[in-house]
Amino acid sequence: MRTLVTGATGLIGRALIDRLGHAVVLTRDLERAKRKLPMVESHAWSPEAGPPRAAALDGVEVVFNLAGEPVAEGRWTADKKRRIRDSRVLGTRNLVAGLAALEKRPQVLVSASAVGYYGDRGDEEIAETSPAGRGFLAEVCAEWEHEALAAADLGLRVVCVRIGIVLAQGGGALAKMLTAFRLGAGGKLGDGRQWMPWVHLDDVVGILLHASQDARIRGAMNAVGPRPVTNTDFTRALAQALHRPAFLTVPKTALRLAFGEMGEILTDSQRVFPKVAEQTGYAFKHADLGLALRAAL
Repeated sequence: MRTLVTGATGLIGRALIDRLGHAVVLTRDLERAKRKLPMVESHAWSPEAGPPRAAALDGVEVVFNLAGEPVAEGRWTADKKRRIRDSRVLGTRNLVAGLAALEKRPQVLVSASAVGYYGDRGDEEIAETSPAGRGFLAEVCAEWEHEALAAADLGLRVVCVRIGIVLAQGGGALAKMLTAFRLGAGGKLGDGRQWMPWVHLDDVVGILLHASQDARIRGAMNAVGPRPVTNTDFTRALAQALHRPAFLTVPKTALRLAFGEMGEILTDSQRVFPKVAEQTGYAFKHADLGLALRAAL
């Protein structure tokens, strides 16, 4: 099966490529893609500039759309926020336009989204049917999914996978936390009562593949572990996995000073459950946080 992947050089993209057979990659940095993914077929594409060339899409049966400017790197300046939005919204719009121009179109589009779709929801239990929240990321995710779902009008089955906080070796959110925790300077963020929708990288890839293969799945699908925890519980579990103390607290004001508007998402509460994955028979490889952290470390 010929499969197309955008965002293939990112953390999730590289792990997905390892699980695929023959893959075609669309990338804005062709040399980087060839260096990181020497065994795949790569084509240059700037997501914001326009649709990809038809030659890159020819014969593709499944599309995984993972491209997007990193959210948790750097302060959210006006330019950074524009790149976050345009790389996802315009990029997906242009990708769908490229698919529309094909004589023979793919069967499935699995497009990334994020739990940021739900905004800050306190202790509310959230499933795929829950409405969008408020805030910059929630708005971006809603627009991003809207562009992906337009492919349904072309006859494709579309799944928007809302990805949680990814635990992985050598990258993602966990890598940013490790230095402080290994020095014994880790601690909870704010009051620690906010819910964290964590998920191991193995299960993100597993859910993406499950979404592409199960014809029952359409629309939203949460890629989160089945047992969300509070930030306090997460802090305790990570400290135990590293055999380090974690007694500190980082106040919300300090997060705002350090990271600006982006710091607010660190204390957003999202008690998200993977209802669609469970109802369609997906078997989690890492359902327990402690074991997931040990695997990722």
